[in-house]
Amino acid sequence: MATIERAIVCAEAPPLHKNIANMKTVARREGKFYWIVGRASLDIIKSGGYKISALDIEREVLALPYISEVIAVGVPDDEFGQRVAVAVSILQDDPEPDFAETHGDETHTLTLQALRSDLRSRLAGYKMPTLLRIVDGDLPKTASGKVVKKLLGPQFFPEGYQNDPAVQVWRGTRAPNIGSKL
Repeated sequence: MATIERAIVCAEAPPLHKNIANMKTVARREGKFYWIVGRASLDIIKSGGYKISALDIEREVLALPYISEVIAVGVPDDEFGQRVAVAVSILQDDPEPDFAETHGDETHTLTLQALRSDLRSRLAGYKMPTLLRIVDGDLPKTASGKVVKKLLGPQFFPEGYQNDPAVQVWRGTRAPNIGSKL
């Protein structure tokens, strides 16, 4: 017998036990009951209280004329829960002759600041990528031609990514709240 209480489903363990193992569901067990907390999804990034669609971010980044492929993933973060991270493959034929001068620096072909600037009119501020990794060539795919975010996210943005020179980290500052009282 199942009951719904405050959007959390409680069900007795035996009939639901095999189904939970097969679903992408986050659940906890208390005695003979499972408390279903929610679904696990790589296409939803939870950052700072927002639920952000990774597909929306990928669509807007892919619309830029110099991007060939992109994946957007959530990377664990102490402050926001997750950070919006993108791994991109840049078109081999530069769309603009001065692309390197306008979008890159001495270290990177494309800077995170330039990418965010190009996305500013397309994405809300809370959806902006805060991590960027540029991938040489195409993104790795399965035999069927699909990108496996579950594997590539941790590969491109591993624990300790802050020390990886290939990962650009946005360290933007917030404007001070002048009207607030201390």
